[in-house]
Amino acid sequence: MARLSQLDAVVQNQDNREHDILDSDDYYQFQGGMTNAVTEFSGQAPSVYHSDHSNPSSPKIRTLKEELNRVVRSRVLNPKWIDAMQTHGYKGAFEMTATVDYLFAYDATTDLVSDYQYEQVTDRLLLDPDNQAFMRDNNPHALEEMGERLLEAIQRGMWQNAGDYKDSIQSLLLDLDQQQEQSL
Repeated sequence: MARLSQLDAVVQNQDNREHDILDSDDYYQFQGGMTNAVTEFSGQAPSVYHSDHSNPSSPKIRTLKEELNRVVRSRVLNPKWIDAMQTHGYKGAFEMTATVDYLFAYDATTDLVSDYQYEQVTDRLLLDPDNQAFMRDNNPHALEEMGERLLEAIQRGMWQNAGDYKDSIQSLLLDLDQQQEQSL
């Protein structure tokens, strides 16, 4: 505990581009967990960095907030990635939900996800009519889990200015529950 209370920075090194920080729970478990521990023991959040060594001759150091923003913009909201996930049916819907789970977990452990990122992810993955139809058809449980996770972000105060999103998400979840009851 004493050593953790003296840390000023947390750094996660990544030596490949086959995955990003919202592809696996390993990243937030270490980086988010360490950040949370340092914050608890020291009373203040450390600086948090992502070190990209995929090109050893030209490493890139970004703040975790910058890296989260980069991954959300370049992959999570990317129509090509979404289209690719849709070609994988059930598993693709699962991967979209897992990405939202990892984003949520990073926010829960580091408090570095912005409201606008929640809004953009919700608009594109949960409320977009085409993607919602894909998820309903291929993995409605993943759609429900995604909605529940985003609603939890609002309820826990992580997504602070959710505006009408709370009502939209709750309405979707109620509709999914009703649909499940009718299919019984």
